[in-house]
Amino acid sequence: MLTEPKIERRKKQYYAAIRMAVPIPFGKYLEPAYTEVHNWLEQKGVSSGPAIIRYLTTDMSKELDIEVGFTVDKAIKGNDRIITDFLPAGNYATLTYTGSYKGKGVYKANVAIIEWAQTNKIKWSITKKKGVECWDGRVEIYLTDPAKEKDTKKFKTELAFMVK
Repeated sequence: MLTEPKIERRKKQYYAAIRMAVPIPFGKYLEPAYTEVHNWLEQKGVSSGPAIIRYLTTDMSKELDIEVGFTVDKAIKGNDRIITDFLPAGNYATLTYTGSYKGKGVYKANVAIIEWAQTNKIKWSITKKKGVECWDGRVEIYLTDPAKEKDTKKFKTELAFMVK
């Protein structure tokens, strides 16, 4: 199930993550990264918010540049492995998908928001570097913790893509 896409103003959102270049499909790379970031945050005594995937590049014919981690309430210092950064404040196209994190549901949600933006002549906030589109802010926020909610039909994923 998908909500209707909308544009909303968002504040800066800090996060801690592991940056990686991954082939499609990339699901097998996520759990080890989430575990490592979660353990690192716990060791630092930092409470985390929802899990995220930030997409830096999305050229589907190549590896995707992504950051996998968790939102945090404030800026913290990373290390050689764990990066800390933020999604910039600004206007974002958003929608929420309800359903399993596995399978094609989240992918179809991405297709839906992209098609909605095309229909409504909404432009993404991206820059080109050496012919590659680099997103200023594109994130999937996994609002449901599978350790607390076992019914995958109730899982919620929010998509937020920065717009111009």
